[in-house]
Amino acid sequence: MIWLAILALAGLGFLAATRLFGLARSGWTLFGAALLFGLAGYALQGSPGQPAAPGAGPQPIADTGELMVRARREFYDPETMPSRYVVSADAFARQGQYEDAANFLRNAVTENPRDAEAWVALGNVLVEHAEGRLGAAALFAYTRAEELAPDNPAPRYFVGLAMLRQGEFAQGRRMWAEILAEAPADADWRPAIAARLERLDLLLSGGGMTAQPR
Repeated sequence: MIWLAILALAGLGFLAATRLFGLARSGWTLFGAALLFGLAGYALQGSPGQPAAPGAGPQPIADTGELMVRARREFYDPETMPSRYVVSADAFARQGQYEDAANFLRNAVTENPRDAEAWVALGNVLVEHAEGRLGAAALFAYTRAEELAPDNPAPRYFVGLAMLRQGEFAQGRRMWAEILAEAPADADWRPAIAARLERLDLLLSGGGMTAQPR
């Protein structure tokens, strides 16, 4: 019975994104694929029938906000500054104040709904606020970013990173490998993605996994 509830919630999330939030058809593939990947990962690793237990609490990741900001900026022109809201949000994200950062980024996408980098930044801080989990709101933000700038791989990169952090290693690696395969030879961000994919393969082959956007 609990799986019926989980599938129903996934269906409601998809309907909310497409009907209530007006997600364009071009973004349905990424949104639907990520939902399916999440369900597949939970089916393999989750235990929905087990009683709840207290969590161990977040690990000390004081530098994660700075790493996420730095990794995001790799996909955008360094000569072009983000909007003032994104700059302010980044300052809060670097301090681990993700809820405050999200509030600034909601202002950013309200003021300019076509600001693709603001949508990516919003997805990132929502994931961090959820302690690495890829929720429906973060996934919607990434999907909007991809819809606005389909040639920029930042949304797919960070969706893949979130999957890796959730233990969905095969799916996350596949997304990164696709990004690298499709990357223009002269893309400034290509060497960074290649290096991270190589490091990921080493970690996977060694049986360990600690995905950080270094």
